[in-house]
Amino acid sequence: MDLKPGQRIVDGTFGAGGYSRAFLEAGVEVVAFDRDPSARRFAAGLGDRFRLVEARFSQMAVELGADSVDGVVLDLGVSSMQLDEADRGFSFMRDGPLDMRMSDTGQTAADLINTAELKDLARILWVYGEERQSRRIAAAIGRRRVEAPFTRTLDLADFVERVLGGRRGAKVHPATRTFQGLRIAVNEELSELEAGLSAAEQVLKVGGRLAVVTFHSLEDRIVKAFLTERTGRTPGGSRHAPPVQVGAPPSFQLLFNGAQGPDEVEVAYNPRARSAKLRAATRTSAPRWRQVA
Repeated sequence: MDLKPGQRIVDGTFGAGGYSRAFLEAGVEVVAFDRDPSARRFAAGLGDRFRLVEARFSQMAVELGADSVDGVVLDLGVSSMQLDEADRGFSFMRDGPLDMRMSDTGQTAADLINTAELKDLARILWVYGEERQSRRIAAAIGRRRVEAPFTRTLDLADFVERVLGGRRGAKVHPATRTFQGLRIAVNEELSELEAGLSAAEQVLKVGGRLAVVTFHSLEDRIVKAFLTERTGRTPGGSRHAPPVQVGAPPSFQLLFNGAQGPDEVEVAYNPRARSAKLRAATRTSAPRWRQVA
């Protein structure tokens, strides 16, 4: 991020505040975004250079205005604190209500899995969870929910494991992709990412930096496509976004090619970082592209 005292940085999403604390130690001003009301408990004592906005990071342009910040960092997906709290319903390793909402509004994962048309449920598991057995799982869920609705995380995790025939020594739990698909659908994470990247382009000053950390291929593809488009490497568009402005001057310049991952030391210290990918770019002086709503 090339931080300098006096700069203004956006931290999305705040989570437990790890990024914000590191930025504040560098002497910058931090505006953090988080739609999760429970995140506010980690914001105490961060000082007058810190502000927490309880909203989606896609709202940063509305909140801050154009050309207003020196850097934007997006740390995507579910936070460690959400995974560790069983009553949030994100983890298939802890029993809790089948919720999965990052905010406290909207439909829960239980609402979705118990009421969605089976073809829609299969599509969610296939597209968002990248689950190859999506139809098989959806059909089994349809038969089971007639008799007893799904309300608990371990119930769903055990059920999917039985449908797929058990772990059979696999390192990844059989319900991993099902939980990912439901979580992404419940929280509209991919459309939020599209809008958030566009909003970051709006708020960054010339020379400002954008850094995005992803944790699965769906997120990374969207970030890669956005930066490929905005750096003028292709006129193609993301499948989640409207057609791009063909021929528009590049609004970003890559800081490095491709994605960077954690080294062995970081993974040993923080195993959850093993799937993380970082992409970063600098805002050019070119006009902003059309904003994604």
